Amino acid sequence: GVGGALLVPWRATSAPLPSSSSVAEQPSATPPALPLTGRELIATLEDLLPEGKVSEQRARGTENSTLPPYVHLVYDDGKGPGAIGVSLDRVEPGSDQARQTIDCPDKALVPHDSCVSTRLADGSLLKLFQGYEYPDRRVDTKLWSADLVTPTGQHVTVSEWNAAAEKDAPISRSEPPLSTAQLKELATAQVWRKYVEFIPEDPKPSAPPSTAVEPGVDSVLATLVPLLPKGVEVVEKGHDYTYVVLDDGKGRSYLQVDVQRGMGDVADELFGDGSETLPDGTRVDFRESGGDKGVAGAVMWTVDTLRTDGFRVVVSTLNSATQHDAPTRATPAVTREQLRKIALSPEWDQYR
Repeated sequence: GVGGALLVPWRATSAPLPSSSSVAEQPSATPPALPLTGRELIATLEDLLPEGKVSEQRARGTENSTLPPYVHLVYDDGKGPGAIGVSLDRVEPGSDQARQTIDCPDKALVPHDSCVSTRLADGSLLKLFQGYEYPDRRVDTKLWSADLVTPTGQHVTVSEWNAAAEKDAPISRSEPPLSTAQLKELATAQVWRKYVEFIPEDPKPSAPPSTAVEPGVDSVLATLVPLLPKGVEVVEKGHDYTYVVLDDGKGRSYLQVDVQRGMGDVADELFGDGSETLPDGTRVDFRESGGDKGVAGAVMWTVDTLRTDGFRVVVSTLNSATQHDAPTRATPAVTREQLRKIALSPEWDQYR
């Protein structure tokens, strides 16, 4: 992925407790003896939805799968069918994964109409997102979602669409069926948190100590900016992803860098016949494409490098300010040679 990629005692929510006996309902470290069934998930979602017609129900419990449970159906309140899904899993509280789950995406990378992230009274974090199934809007299928992460790492995601399926289904209504308030109510329903306790916890692998700097967004951008050529101004920086928007007075240009360790096992897939190998064993490849969003006139240059220990630095640049906007210039603001120099800089070695 581009840039940085994303468990403590049970807490009651702000809802009143039915009785003091609820203290006995605290989850144990081991999952309940009986598995969570798909049938239970379907019944629960149907029960929590407003009055309407449901169809095409499917679900995966914890009976015969190590994959996270989910439930999905088509719901029609009389204004047209819309798909609704709920998925459950765990994240480690305070981890990058937990933060990225709740952080609103950068509009330069994921166009959307609205995104609000808030902390609830019980300490849980809730993100309410209104966007599109396809970020490039090639089809105007709307995707609205709610992500809840509790202080204990329970993660509930509710998603809904204004079509009967996420993809390849005609738009059947102007907006998804549930309002933002209903989406929040569904995501925060206590029953989902109880169901997360049916998911076995992963044993924590013990990571070997490393002296390398973690390639977080701020750190990588701090390394990148001094490597940029003179005469090019940074007018915008990414918050969740390691990119900058540059301006040399001739139009804005997007540039991103990705720093990855342990990529040696896919070297042959990444570097084909057209790549070169430097005297120190570093492999280098240059690729030119029209970007990945199908924007007319887009030019994307990428320099991909792989050190002998599997350490990879990829630098890409576009002739536009974002991955989905129309070009602002004929070619990117950074030349191919400058891009290569950035990718091969020894400054990246601190992350190896």
